[in-house]
Amino acid sequence: MKCPICKKETKVIDSRALEEGTIIRRRRMCLWCKFRFSTHEEMELLNFKIRKKDGTLQAYDRNKLLAGIERSCEKRPVGHEEILKLVSNIEKKLSDRKKPVVSSKTIGNLVINQLKGMDEVAYLRFASVYKSFDSADKFKKELASLKNSKIKKYKKNK
Repeated sequence: MKCPICKKETKVIDSRALEEGTIIRRRRMCLWCKFRFSTHEEMELLNFKIRKKDGTLQAYDRNKLLAGIERSCEKRPVGHEEILKLVSNIEKKLSDRKKPVVSSKTIGNLVINQLKGMDEVAYLRFASVYKSFDSADKFKKELASLKNSKIKKYKKNK
């Protein structure tokens, strides 16, 4: 790999696995100018299309999914590593399906189901965009549904 500063050759001085071995972080150093930087290598396993609500097809973009989840988790006690793990879990479920086209609804449901157990506020933020809440009543209904599911879960575990 070339140095981003002087464009000369670099060498790897440290490597470590992240995300249960699916990403490798490499620390590199330029042999010429001694600049140090990190790179992240990740396997590209997901090569499918997303069918949007309007019927159009779009290539899957991990960064778009990650950005949407990060927005809903903004200023919440959810760490970046947790978000990356959530995205990896969703991608694993999608790759297990082995289908060339996945609906945006399927992805949205996967995100919502995982966010619900992770952080309720982040869940509501994501749900409000994903489910296109256009009134306070829809928001209230979703909040009531969330409360009811917590009560049922509590009674079941009792």
